[in-house]
Amino acid sequence: MAKAIANECGANFISVKGPELLNAYFGGSEANVRDLFDKARSASPCILFFDEMDSLARARGSGGGSSDTSDRVINQLLSEIDGIGSGKTLFIIGATNRPDILDPGIMRPGRLDQLIHIPLPDRDSRISIFKANLRKSPVADDLTYEQLADVTDGFSGADITEICQRAAKNAIRDAITADIERQTRVEARELTQEEADALPDPVPCITRTHFEASMSKARRSVTPDIVKQYDDFQAKTKQQWSTAAEGSNNYDMDEAAAEQAREDALMEA
Repeated sequence: MAKAIANECGANFISVKGPELLNAYFGGSEANVRDLFDKARSASPCILFFDEMDSLARARGSGGGSSDTSDRVINQLLSEIDGIGSGKTLFIIGATNRPDILDPGIMRPGRLDQLIHIPLPDRDSRISIFKANLRKSPVADDLTYEQLADVTDGFSGADITEICQRAAKNAIRDAITADIERQTRVEARELTQEEADALPDPVPCITRTHFEASMSKARRSVTPDIVKQYDDFQAKTKQQWSTAAEGSNNYDMDEAAAEQAREDALMEA
């Protein structure tokens, strides 16, 4: 998704997994962060995408043997984000499945200040995912993407990809078995090699049976409890932002100016 955003904007795209920046040597992780931002600034306009953001931006002081290292990394990361300026166009996107353990400083205005929850794919999205995974694979005519989408409600994109891959493997396995049977008949002199080669393809496509066998072993990687956890976190965050917005509406510029004048008078006195 981040790559698609970069393509739409016509910007360069740099993707990095959070653990890739970590280094066992003292100061190595901070140096990797600095080098990464230098590379991104030189490629401006650029979108810098952090996968597994929680590995880098874990809340400071959260404990653990490597707490000091984690704190130095998050401090370096915040410093680099704050110092993007200098006429450079650089956007930061971070992805995580543990937003609850992120450091509050990383989500302040001017940093990662917008929270976007990517929910499980709906029916239309699942149809698109099946089309993308099976675009190069022949599928039986009696099986439609809509039918596949209807029976995969609650599955993530990765789960659907696994279903498609397992169904393709089932078809390949049947094709290999049929080819072995043909060669066995040729060796038994029941068929000539020419006759065996002239026989139609026994498995010309991925059939309903292959998908049914794949679905029998399918699993939902995102349970309802995990979905509820994300929904609760999103609702809590929105409530905090709404409360802050309501408080900001009480700001009175005239009253603030008068208060500043009174402070200036006290300072002069």
